[in-house]
Amino acid sequence: MSEVNPPGVTNGPQGAAAYGRAAPPGATAPQYSDRPVVFRGPDSLGGLLLLLAGIAAGVSLLLDWLKGEAISGWGLVRNGFDDLGGAFSSGLWQPLAIVLGGGVLFVLGLLMWLPARSHRFLGVLALLVSLCVTAGVLVPLAKAHWDLRFFGPGFWCGIAVAVLGLLGSLKAALTGPKRR
Repeated sequence: MSEVNPPGVTNGPQGAAAYGRAAPPGATAPQYSDRPVVFRGPDSLGGLLLLLAGIAAGVSLLLDWLKGEAISGWGLVRNGFDDLGGAFSSGLWQPLAIVLGGGVLFVLGLLMWLPARSHRFLGVLALLVSLCVTAGVLVPLAKAHWDLRFFGPGFWCGIAVAVLGLLGSLKAALTGPKRR
């Protein structure tokens, strides 16, 4: 049984186009890979954790950081900026590190929602910021001999900034590209 072609369609030599036009000389068929393709997508969990860390830093500005003293995070940050040269000797670098680090983590969390092959670079950057925030949390805890009753709800939010920042940054830094 012979094959019937529609009008204008011919069976040409091997490599000929479907409508009778031959492929240009030197043209090759595209090479297809059977390997999975890297998926460009957001890092939802890492980004969400970093966004929550930034929100916790913002909430800590409104709350008192020490029990028995009516000084909010906003007051501590303002005092830290007023005495920027002596912030390390006065201990005001810790609220600055926590609040400003939380703001940076919020921005990095937003960037993790953008499609990319991998968010490892942002994860490592967020990890460095989270380590600074963690130092800002651990130094006052060590000075208080790990007695958490000394601190108010603002500092507890600062602890949340450190924990959420570490979790989100580690998730982003350790997750490789997604393949489909």
